[in-house]
Amino acid sequence: MKRALLTLIGAVILTAVAAFAGAGPKGATASSHREAPVISDDPAADNTDVYAFVSPNRPDSVTMIANYIPLEEPAGGPNFAKFADSVLYAIHVDNNGDAKEDVTYEFRFNTKVQNGNTFLYNTGPITSLTDPDWNVRQTYSVTRVDGTGKGELLGQNIATPPVNVGPRSTPAYDTLANAAITDLPGGIKVFAGQRDDPFFVDLGSVFDLAGLRPFNPFHLIPLPGEDGVDGVAGFNTHSIVIQVPMGQLATSGKPTIGVYASASRQKVTILGKDGTRDSNGPLIRVSRLANPLINEVVIPLAQKDLWNVSEPEGDEKFEGFYTAPEVTRLENALYPVLDDAPETGRDDLVAVLLTGVPTVNFTGDTKSDLIRLNTSIFPSGPVGTGNRLGLLAGDFAGFPNGRRLEDDVTDIELRAFACGYGPIVGPIIEGFGFCAGNGNRTPNNLLGDGVDENEKSFLTAFPYVASPHQGYEHKHHGD
Repeated sequence: MKRALLTLIGAVILTAVAAFAGAGPKGATASSHREAPVISDDPAADNTDVYAFVSPNRPDSVTMIANYIPLEEPAGGPNFAKFADSVLYAIHVDNNGDAKEDVTYEFRFNTKVQNGNTFLYNTGPITSLTDPDWNVRQTYSVTRVDGTGKGELLGQNIATPPVNVGPRSTPAYDTLANAAITDLPGGIKVFAGQRDDPFFVDLGSVFDLAGLRPFNPFHLIPLPGEDGVDGVAGFNTHSIVIQVPMGQLATSGKPTIGVYASASRQKVTILGKDGTRDSNGPLIRVSRLANPLINEVVIPLAQKDLWNVSEPEGDEKFEGFYTAPEVTRLENALYPVLDDAPETGRDDLVAVLLTGVPTVNFTGDTKSDLIRLNTSIFPSGPVGTGNRLGLLAGDFAGFPNGRRLEDDVTDIELRAFACGYGPIVGPIIEGFGFCAGNGNRTPNNLLGDGVDENEKSFLTAFPYVASPHQGYEHKHHGD
């Protein structure tokens, strides 16, 4: 009897998935940090997350964070992870609602090896950013480019800190990181270097046929209920953090801005017989990112690489993946306990993810994947203290109005795709005629992966992202 039941469940789930998976990804709403086939082979250019929020301890400014290098192993020597000298990293801002960048901050890196006759990253303890024992150093430049393409060099030869190697190599790591915080003209602050990956999600369960450990008993292939396990815990990333006065970003009368980040490489790379690489030709975008989880679980496999190289102002061609989302079909099919959400006509997701929410962060009718931040909404508290459910919990300073480090975007989007917006936002969604008049379905409004916070506390001051895990002593999954 038990075997027959399992066979029946297996047949149901395979039929359900096959019916609508097609060429799309077989997963649920969670960021694996490996969002598209081609960019997965190029981690140094892989943009994993983007954040944009009004700086709580400096509320006349906006902080923007772009993270690169997914699932970065702290003990990654002797060639520790770093930004690529051959990549142009950029953070773009649209301030008039046309989805075209009006302000762009470009970052170019340069690596110098002090001593090529040793395999060591450092030949002794690194006690300063100019310590001769630090063998592999990286500096960078920052250029502001306006909407006409005119560039202004804001700073060059800015030092990054070393990676957090261990107690012998980097005995006072936070001191080194703080020394790398740099002031630029116009009241701008900047930092670039290794940090703890601030994203939190149960990767292991979510990509095991869309499993959510707290909801394990209700899955078509049931398992015992468990607490979530943060699959990103213990991993680092490389962060570019820039804090800019609002007046340099938003225009008068239009407080809402749209933010995204990108990485570009030259079109041709020639491999030399001596192991060198020579890049030539025009720059080609290889990665872009704004709202979390979009390329991972909204865009199907056959379109992912195209999405990465596309411009946001052309995102209307992907609208069908929002209005008829695969994630919703998976939620309905794999969790019979849920109140089935509409699988087509999902204009609510277009509002949340492509145009902005009316009266909150709406930027116009141009459909584009941007993090939309209403800069006139004051922060709800220091970094790390906002309600993890953001707008769904009535915290209007949180996602999808911008994105803070503490925002639990996995749970927020799981509930949004399931029309489980909750008692605060649900009635608003219903008022616009979305979700077939029921935007607060239950138990859809309780969906989550069981991972509610980052394993490390965020900083309350710039650059806000927590100090990176040390290579010598670190733990994964919070063990």
